[in-house]
Formats: sequence, structure tokens, C-alpha cells
Amino acid sequence: MTAASLLHPRGELAVAAACLVALTAAVVTLGALPADAAVREALLALAATPGLVDAMRVVNRAGEWPVLLPGTLALFVVFRRARERWWVWVTLMVAAPLMEGLLKYLVGRSRPEDVSLGFPSGHATASAAFFGAVMLLAGALPPGACAWVRAAAAVMIGLVGLARVILRAHWPSDVLAGIALGLALAAAAGLLAARARPAP
Repeated sequence: MTAASLLHPRGELAVAAACLVALTAAVVTLGALPADAAVREALLALAATPGLVDAMRVVNRAGEWPVLLPGTLALFVVFRRARERWWVWVTLMVAAPLMEGLLKYLVGRSRPEDVSLGFPSGHATASAAFFGAVMLLAGALPPGACAWVRAAAAVMIGLVGLARVILRAHWPSDVLAGIALGLALAAAAGLLAARARPAP
């Protein structure tokens, strides 16, 4: 099995969507999940050093538009498949914050230290959408490069999510829901790109 065959957008969409639905249902039903506080406190205890917090502030930028916008443009330079169906990937990056904002409004759960809405995490959603697209597009690379790019993209998704908890912005379930939403949207974009005909 090659690295290019490891991701299947239909399967990824089903798993990510199922996780998102389960998390949303749990949060709507229970409010704060039983493990949220314990996991958050454990992560905050591990991140008690100013140096680690500063590092997480840098990582956090990978979920912000000043990084994601040029990153999305870079996809068109690096990947021919992205250029052929550029509108799919642009739509993905526009849909991610819209869907995240709508879900925040519908669920209405506050952040752990703020009254503003936090479920799902916007940073986690945006980074998962972008790096999920990178993982899908990397299938066009040689197998060795594909595996490295996909591993790096997965690490970045995880680090941005970790940063959101360590920086006291979100509950862990906010982050997990954002990752699930972003990956579901990326998988849907991958399916749409596979079905679309190349631009002339």
C-alpha cells in the first residue's frame, strides 16, 4: 500500500462527521463533558513553563488567517491538482469559519474562562481544514514525500489543538470538535475535487 492510498475522502468524511455529531450531541446534552476539566487541568499543569506557553503562542498562529491565507495560495503553487480545481479549495477555506461560527451559535457553549462562545474551536477548525487539504493533495507526491508531508500536517493539526487548550482559550472537546469539523470539510472538498472536471 502506498502513502497515496492511505487517505480515502469518503471514509475520512464519515469518521470525522460521526465524531463531530457525537461530540455535539454530548455537549448539547451534558454541557461540560466529564473529562473536559480533568484533561484541561492536566495539560495546563504540563505547560506550566513560560517557554512552553510562548512556543504554543507561535504554534497557535497556524490556525489564523495571516498564515492560512498565504498557505492556501501556496497550495496552488505546489500542487497542480489544487490549481485545476482551485475553487474547491478556496470554498473549503471560506466554508470552515462559516460552519464553525454557525455551530458556535447553535450550540451556545461558553469558553472555560470567557463568556464568548467556544464550541467548536475556530483555530482547530481552520487548521484541520487547511492541513487536511494538504494531506489529501499530498497524494500526488512521491510516496516518501507524501508520507512526510502527511505526518507533518497531522502533527500541526494536533499542535494547534493543544495550543488552544494550553493558552486557556478552549475546552478539549471544543478542540476535538473543531478538528472533526475541519477534517470533515476537507474530506468533502476532496470528494468534490475528485468528481469535478479540470478547469480549461
